[in-house]
Amino acid sequence: MVVSSAASEAEAAAVIAAVEQFLRDTAPTLVSAEPRQDPWLRAALLEQTGREPDGPTEWGDAHPW
Repeated sequence: MVVSSAASEAEAAAVIAAVEQFLRDTAPTLVSAEPRQDPWLRAALLEQTGREPDGPTEWGDAHPW
């Protein structure tokens, strides 16, 4: 048995508004990527402080004994 009932324009608009609100509420938030440091600036900072990119860490010598 098929029963058809026509919804009024106000009811149809309310359904569409509810769906749009649901989509806004459940959409993932956009997160911008952190700005990357310029590799030339990083190299200059390491050179100025006397460090190498693969040099010793703050815990000691980088070479295993």
